[in-house]
Amino acid sequence: QVQLVESGGGLVQPGGSLRLSCAASGSIASIYAMGWYRQAPGKRRELAASITSAGTTNYADSVKGRFTISRDNAKNTVSLQMNSLKPEDTGVYSCNAQIGTMAVRRNYWGQGTQVTVSS
Repeated sequence: QVQLVESGGGLVQPGGSLRLSCAASGSIASIYAMGWYRQAPGKRRELAASITSAGTTNYADSVKGRFTISRDNAKNTVSLQMNSLKPEDTGVYSCNAQIGTMAVRRNYWGQGTQVTVSS
């Protein structure tokens, strides 16, 4: 059993910063990748940023240059530093972890944390 616990969401003004963190715990053998997805009201869920165990990162075009994802493999945690936030960044951010081998790999999700960018 694996649990993902998220923290760091909240209300922030445009241009401000916020840092999201996600910690994985439980029966973990190997984490292939971790990332953050987000879903705005009326929009489809999209990948904001991800990072593999090898350190390869991927960002949505809309967040490049503003968001930075990092991972602490020893602690099984992933963080998302969000700078220069815009109202369109508003949404529910969910942590995702892919755990296991390619042959037997499972996806785990956190509960989601609300990020609101507004004056």
